[in-house]
Amino acid sequence: MVPSFADEDFDMTTPERNLENARRYLESIGQPSSDTLAFFAEDVVQVEFPNRLIPEGATRDLAGLREASQRGSKVMTAQRYEILNAIASGDQVGIELNWIGTLAVPFGSIPAGGQMRARSAIFLTFRAGKIVRQHNYDCFDPW
Repeated sequence: MVPSFADEDFDMTTPERNLENARRYLESIGQPSSDTLAFFAEDVVQVEFPNRLIPEGATRDLAGLREASQRGSKVMTAQRYEILNAIASGDQVGIELNWIGTLAVPFGSIPAGGQMRARSAIFLTFRAGKIVRQHNYDCFDPW
């Protein structure tokens, strides 16, 4: 018998389901009408390791992620993620990707309307289908 969502024994936290949730999460970031924060658990911790944009790195809780999202929406008109590689094991998902952001305002040598790019690795930990930990390793192209 194939399990359904209604089956009590159906494991909603399988690696495949976590990988699908990770893909949906990344897709939602580029959709202005989506609620990206709905993918996070209340006790989420996001760590952005030092990079060219944030040299000291940053650690954010759900409120910090909300603030960062609001700041980002003022400087970006669009964002998209191109997944290059992804792997899931247990509650962990690792994704290698290209990030492309279209700027609403000039930044460095990039004019408004230009694109900022980064090669990134994102590692997510899930609990009950929600992201509880996110680590970002971002390598930005020169600007």
